[in-house]
Amino acid sequence: MSYKSDIEIAQASTPINIVEVAKKLGISEDDLEVYGRYKAKISPTVFKKLKDKPDGKLILVTAITPTPAGEGKTTTSVGLVDGLNKIGKNAAVAIREPSLGPSFGMKGGAAGGGYAQVIPMEDINLHFTGDLHAITTAHNLCAAMLDNHIQQGNELNIDPRRVVFKRVMDLNERALRNIVIGLGGKANGVPRESGFDITVASEVMAILCLSNDLMDLKSKLGKIILAYTYDNKPVTASDIGAAGAMAALLKDAIKPNLVQTLENNPAFIHGGPFANIAHGCNSIQATKLGLKCADYLVTEAGFGADLGAEKFLDIKCRVAGLKPDAVVVVATVRALKMHGGRKKTELNVEDLDALEKGIPNLLKHIENIKKYGLPVVVAINKFPIDTENELNFIQKKCEELGASFALSEVWEKGGEGGKVLAEKVVEACEKKSDFKFIYDESMSPREKINAIAKEIYGAEGVDFSSQAEKTLQLIHDMNMDNLLVCVAKTQYSLSDDPLKLGRPENFRINVREIRISAGAGFIVAVTGEIMTMPGLPKKPAALSIDVDENGKISGLF
Repeated sequence: MSYKSDIEIAQASTPINIVEVAKKLGISEDDLEVYGRYKAKISPTVFKKLKDKPDGKLILVTAITPTPAGEGKTTTSVGLVDGLNKIGKNAAVAIREPSLGPSFGMKGGAAGGGYAQVIPMEDINLHFTGDLHAITTAHNLCAAMLDNHIQQGNELNIDPRRVVFKRVMDLNERALRNIVIGLGGKANGVPRESGFDITVASEVMAILCLSNDLMDLKSKLGKIILAYTYDNKPVTASDIGAAGAMAALLKDAIKPNLVQTLENNPAFIHGGPFANIAHGCNSIQATKLGLKCADYLVTEAGFGADLGAEKFLDIKCRVAGLKPDAVVVVATVRALKMHGGRKKTELNVEDLDALEKGIPNLLKHIENIKKYGLPVVVAINKFPIDTENELNFIQKKCEELGASFALSEVWEKGGEGGKVLAEKVVEACEKKSDFKFIYDESMSPREKINAIAKEIYGAEGVDFSSQAEKTLQLIHDMNMDNLLVCVAKTQYSLSDDPLKLGRPENFRINVREIRISAGAGFIVAVTGEIMTMPGLPKKPAALSIDVDENGKISGLF
């Protein structure tokens, strides 16, 4: 059987005017800043109008540890919202903006798939409303002002060897990971080592997503630590006078974006930090707005529950004062068999032995969500090749742990294929929960990292490099021990070794570097071989992307 590609399905859809989508949420045309017919930003005036309205139910969608077989987390999130609306609920979805890096690299876009997508998918996966460009520019303006300060007399006594603020771009570009700037003589700046991160790893991105309004954004930007002086004092964006100009560049980017699903249901798409190198959640503003406008708001956190869900629960919920009502963990039979040792080319036949070896990965993620005191629904993203024996095996294991279970067929059937899952999620939202964090804010950074490693990853402990140890001491000396923790770790394993599939045991987490993101309110513990500037694969997706004489784009997925 041949299937249409995601972009073909999206281009054949019938979107409605974004003004009509907003009306479903009770948002008037006067509160929209429209970008054509199908995209809009939402004015901050809406928050003031809705501030006394009670919140709807908050549903987090996460997943098992990713594999090349695919899990379908965003597809499930979008299909679940369509399914909820199919059963008569007023529901919306809030997800992240895609980065151009993976869109042109290996992973592709992030607008869902099949008949569970957000549209216009070409716009969303490319420039959209310009948010990522604004973040990139604001970040690089700060970097330029820092180097200019050093060049123009260095009144703050900054040590050029201790500049920790790199530049960013929203593409995968390994050649820029480590560079030397300021060459060419005195007029061209002070020579020093530097580099680039991808925009979605920028602290500015994290701050945008963790800010409640424009003034909160400006305050947080001012706290970004850029460098240190010769006498070991931190230098911030506020110290060099950059925060105001950065906020000015971001005054529109901080406004949530509204689009729609293929079934014309409301979708907020705002902010795009990666979950393996950042906190992996859409903006607080979009989430809070969705909770005021819809009775059920579905949101997602990047990659597996050990990364995105942990950061959503321990960072975003703590900062925003959010409390989820239920968590959906997405898995596929195919992916679980890969965790059980099967190769991608060997997944098309029933294999209960591989499934039994791989299912501990799913069970670990269920256990983790239960540690937060939240109800769990397992959504199996169903493939035609899945057998009844395999599906029954997974259902039995999930229910033994007290998790609900539902098949999701949203990729093929859209909202109609998400109705059973929607019913299970509504039931879960009515269950009693006792939400709690994995670590206390008052714990030391070392204790917080150990808590995450042991409780969430299943590690025996954490080993810190000498460089990481020095940064931990610096954090303590600067009275910043209360900062939260964002672990940068491979998405392909519960451990920091991407080759350890399933539910690894008897391993330790290796923290090679710690970065201080004082503006965002957390430290980043960089583990294993994780890179904050990805590279392109041998055959990047960009090779298949094209546009014709009518401006019609092909090859996006």
